[in-house]
Order: sequence, then C-alpha cells, then structure tokens
Amino acid sequence: MKILAISDTEEKYLWDYYKPGRFDGLDLILAAGDLNRKYLEFIATMSRAPVLYVPGNHDGSYLTQPPQGCQCIDDKLVVFQGVRILGLGGSMRYSGGAYQYSEREMGLRIARRRMDLWLHKGMDILLTHSPAFGRNDATDRAHTGFDCFNDLVQVYQPKFHIYGHVHTSYTGGKAPLERVGATRLINACGRVVLDYPPRP
Repeated sequence: MKILAISDTEEKYLWDYYKPGRFDGLDLILAAGDLNRKYLEFIATMSRAPVLYVPGNHDGSYLTQPPQGCQCIDDKLVVFQGVRILGLGGSMRYSGGAYQYSEREMGLRIARRRMDLWLHKGMDILLTHSPAFGRNDATDRAHTGFDCFNDLVQVYQPKFHIYGHVHTSYTGGKAPLERVGATRLINACGRVVLDYPPRP
C-alpha cells in the first residue's frame, strides 16, 4: 500500500504546480492537521485515494466548515484495507483555542479508545497532529509533545506514528528518521510518501 502523509505546509508541487497524475499509485492519504481546507478538498478531488485527517491547533474553522470529500478520524479508530489507524488531533494547550488539550485531557481521550484498541487488537498507524514528548518536539509550550503518545507507542507498537505540528523549518530541515521499538516516527510536514508495510 502506498500512503501519502501531509501536514502543516501546502505543497506547491501538489497544488499550485499540480499536473495530472501526481496522485497516481496512491492508495491512501493521511493528513496530520493545520492544512487549508481548500487544499484538502483539491487533493480529495484530484486523487482517487481517500483522504483521512485529524485537525491541528489552527483548524478551528473545521468546526463549521470541515473539508468536503475527506473523512475526519479524530478520536476514532478506523480500518482501511485491513490497516488499523487511530486518529488524535490537536496540540498541547497554550492559548485556549480549538483543538488544544492538556496532557491529562489527551490521556482521557486515549482512555476512551481503549475498548476500540482491544476489539481491534491494537493499531498499525497512529495519526496525530502533535509529536510525542521528547520525540522531535520543541521546548516551547505550543510545540511540546504529549507524553501519553509515548505510552501508546510503547504498548501497541504501531508501524508508523505520523504527526506534524513541528515544522521542519524549526529544525533546519527534515526531522531525523527515528524508530521507537517497531515504530517509525514520521514528521509529515509538507509531504512524505510511505510504503505499508514499511520496508526493512
């Protein structure tokens, strides 16, 4: 399965400079938040692959105008072609805006998905907006990751933890490829194409 992961930055390659065929061969598109609604709708229109997304901390407009043709999987565990995907959008609370949570609040959201995780015998992909604490996050409050994501990854060992929020410009380029046990951490800022199951 070929997966396109996107987040935070609208790629001109996929939008302004789009050419027919750019989305050929893709089976699934996962959006990790903070993307223009029209950008997601354009991708959903031009691609045959479904677009699944979680909201970011700047996506308050989604509450009244969600992206058409896309599926929100925030606070849900969905199965696509046998691949189990858990979605948890939002960032650490820093200003009281939409899609912001304390560590405790995010932990409670995860707790409400425990039955789903048990029924589906775990997950294959964790799709979040924020990274896990200490895993390619930043030191300021707004860009601090959630420690409860570390627990999720440790317990369920998904193949991928796909996230955004920490723009690669903050770190001087692409985030380093990192693995935690069997899980690959993927910063989807901009665009990343992934094979599932991942190659060795």
